[in-house]
Amino acid sequence: MLIDHWPVLGLRLRTPRLELRLPGDAELAALAALAADGIHEPDRMPFMVPWTDLPPAERARSVVQHHWRRLGSWAPDDWALNLTVLADGQVVGLQTVAARNFGVLRQVSTGSWLGARHQGRGIGTEMRAAVLHLAFAGLGADEAVSAAFADNPASSAVSRKHGYRPDGIEHVVVRGRRVTSHRYRLTRADWEAGRTTPVTIDGLAPCLPLFGLPAAER
Repeated sequence: MLIDHWPVLGLRLRTPRLELRLPGDAELAALAALAADGIHEPDRMPFMVPWTDLPPAERARSVVQHHWRRLGSWAPDDWALNLTVLADGQVVGLQTVAARNFGVLRQVSTGSWLGARHQGRGIGTEMRAAVLHLAFAGLGADEAVSAAFADNPASSAVSRKHGYRPDGIEHVVVRGRRVTSHRYRLTRADWEAGRTTPVTIDGLAPCLPLFGLPAAER
């Protein structure tokens, strides 16, 4: 079976309302359609790469291609886990956790998006909780980092809720103009002190070598 060769297909994260997993074909199609329907107001760009400026059909196709590209380029020292987020069985968004040289650095970064019609319900906070639990409790991370543009207070609020601390700013070019990005950093101690969302992980043990970690003892 394919899962024997790519065990991440069996990885599941669950919170009280959500399930996060790699998408099957139908779920990937639903994720693409969700992106085509809209993620944010057109006068604002929350992403470093302005992929949501594409016309709806191209935007949907870019979601599919991005999913395949990240799986195809996966390496234990450079990986990005793009998890489809489901609420009551419905695809509502995407949550990413990624790392380079994780086995040595023990640091992950996160990013995410939600379909516009699913925003404002606390889902973003809960799906971040899921991947932070994977990182710290499942993979043994020491730190998690994230960033948000100055005009994206919702993303910064999610980071603060989870105990991230400000980690400086940087200036980047987005849509041809200078934008301020606020960096945030979460230590293991702060995560342990602030976690409140229950999370369960299934199917992690056979995936550990793909994350740059020793295989689980049997």
